[in-house]
Amino acid sequence: MQNKFVQFLKEWIVPVLVAVVAVSLIRVFVFEFVKVNGPSMTPNLQNNELVLLSKVSKYKRGDVVVFDARQEDPRIRSGEKDYVKRIIGLPGDTVSYKNSNLYVNNKLVNQNYIGINERTQGTEMSFGDTWSLKTLSATDQWQEKDRNHSKVPAGEYFAMGDHRSVSNDGRYFGFIDKQHIRGKVYVPFWNSNKTAKQNVNGQNKLFFAN
Repeated sequence: MQNKFVQFLKEWIVPVLVAVVAVSLIRVFVFEFVKVNGPSMTPNLQNNELVLLSKVSKYKRGDVVVFDARQEDPRIRSGEKDYVKRIIGLPGDTVSYKNSNLYVNNKLVNQNYIGINERTQGTEMSFGDTWSLKTLSATDQWQEKDRNHSKVPAGEYFAMGDHRSVSNDGRYFGFIDKQHIRGKVYVPFWNSNKTAKQNVNGQNKLFFAN
């Protein structure tokens, strides 16, 4: 009887426990699936869409990331926890906007992943048709630690949503600390929207306009 019990443990219980531990470690350190909440990344990510969150990726301009908004947005709404946004500026970068065009280090950014309405609405209405990190960070809307910068500080990023008329992003509250980023978003292979996959998974290779 004892031998049968030991055999049962070896054949069933131990493999299950190993699998549970392995899955838990993968979710903590490698990747997990998360659900998009809200319309701030439309048309490329939809509300309630399931995406893959990689926790081992390096962050580049054009990457879409999830971060702990409780650490970044002092006006976060009750019940919210994470934001999903697109990285526009890396440490040391300047970011500016003029007449629907976005510039990083004075180079024109390729914004073909969104339409003209997403580029202008909510940007020009709130900040005018010309702005920069210097003008944005001079307002008291930004966190005190992020104010009065003309470049993205070391260890931080500047991020914006794709649907800028509804996106509460870096324009309103400042920079994102690297330590608060949970991971990089990938649209999974089974998603049939090839345009969305390219605009999320591959935009870091097409960040600047030719």
